[in-house]
Amino acid sequence: MVPASVSVVIPVKDDAEMLARCLDALAGQSLAAFEIIVVDDGSTDSSAEVARSRGATVVPSLGSGIPAASATGYDTATGLLLARLDADCVPDADWLERIEHRFATEPEVEAITGGARFHDGPRALRRIGPALYLGAYLLATAPALGHAPLFGSNLALRRTTWLAVRGRVHRDDELVHDDLDLAFHVGPVRRILIDRDLGMTMSSRPFFEGRAVFTRLRRGVHSVVVHWPHDLPPRRWIRRLRGERSTLES
Repeated sequence: MVPASVSVVIPVKDDAEMLARCLDALAGQSLAAFEIIVVDDGSTDSSAEVARSRGATVVPSLGSGIPAASATGYDTATGLLLARLDADCVPDADWLERIEHRFATEPEVEAITGGARFHDGPRALRRIGPALYLGAYLLATAPALGHAPLFGSNLALRRTTWLAVRGRVHRDDELVHDDLDLAFHVGPVRRILIDRDLGMTMSSRPFFEGRAVFTRLRRGVHSVVVHWPHDLPPRRWIRRLRGERSTLES
């Protein structure tokens, strides 16, 4: 079995300290990344310098906001597999190796996603907090999608899958959650796998800021309804049952 090449995409904006920790963890992976692409969404701190000093390729986002930054990273990547995490994430040492293994052994899978633990904040909430959030995310989005969602802090997809849907993602809409938007276009027929052993830790910062929580909810609703009427839930479920891929793919 020939190992697949895994490109890592990290959107960042003014998060140099966390980015350094993330890149150091990627440098210690049991399977080396084919390339690491840090997409700079207009940082005014030393994020770009931190990335370059650790051997990452830094590219400017072709737009504003996380959706544009993520899409820019996927477009730039040349690996057979595209892995995405955030600058405030720290992957387990076998993260890339596990991604490569799952895709190599399950050829019908086109995207995988995992959970996370907090690496900061109240110790008692470091496991239960993300579990509750991701459980609510799954319950809220799966009925609308007709399948499992993707979680942007811990996901990977085949490059061929990205090339099939890249023209349909809402890369210029700053209000969408890029991971949920991507899930809409990867599904409902292409298989998304939840791998609960795909280890990741992340910062708890966004979950303890009242306004940030409200913004997440607002963006979540927008990320669903922006796909209507073509992707109304009954239509997606019917397409899934019939095995039909979207006629809007490019």
